[in-house]
Amino acid sequence: MRVQGKMAFITGAASGLGKASAMMLAREGAKVAVSDINEDGVKAVADEINEAYPGQAFAYRLDVTNEENWQAALEAAHADMGGLNVLLNNAGIGGGTTVEDTDFETWKRVHAVDVDSVFLGCKYAIPLMVAHAPGSIINISSIAGLIAGHNMAAYNSAKAGVWLLSKSVALHCAKRGYKIRSNSIHPTFIDTPILDGMADQIGKDALVEKLARQVPLGEIGDPDDVAHAVLYLASDESKFMTGAELKLDGGISAM
Repeated sequence: MRVQGKMAFITGAASGLGKASAMMLAREGAKVAVSDINEDGVKAVADEINEAYPGQAFAYRLDVTNEENWQAALEAAHADMGGLNVLLNNAGIGGGTTVEDTDFETWKRVHAVDVDSVFLGCKYAIPLMVAHAPGSIINISSIAGLIAGHNMAAYNSAKAGVWLLSKSVALHCAKRGYKIRSNSIHPTFIDTPILDGMADQIGKDALVEKLARQVPLGEIGDPDDVAHAVLYLASDESKFMTGAELKLDGGISAM
């Protein structure tokens, strides 16, 4: 059991990377507080986890752009689990337009969901985590937070913000002596429900094939590829790792 006794709060956990990470952390012994704006979806995930690992999952509705939602959800999770020492900021949305074609409302929405939420999560989780250290903050960025594209203005900006915010949080916690680490994960294309929306015009198989051609390994990732990285960062195996980034990009950044 690699995370026995850990207590994790996870955003965007109704599907995709969040669900896969919650399942893996629970399987390895952690209690998991799963949250999502999709209340029915996240309750179903908690039920699935509790069926396999009774009493280890708790579900909360959370709009990650809402400060009061964050405070209430974290306090409830802290009480239900008996503490908090892992935060997984996973919730996010895409934004695939150029700087000229991006309207200001879209720009603000992408930043609110993708990076403001990470700020709010860190701000309000850290005080709760200190008493249950050692702790780990894991922020899902993207390879697009490290490598720009001509048609991802808002997304590039937001995910780059997650990358450097993770480092700032790491240094803050280290300077305060909190024993809380902070790292970011940078996936490329992963087979999640987000791809279904992108596949409307050409179909899922054709889309996956198109995306895979951009990856040196010749394939896209699956949610467990990210969940394994989350498990490592949540565990004490990564106790000397903070302010770092894990690239899960099939070799894209090596080109």
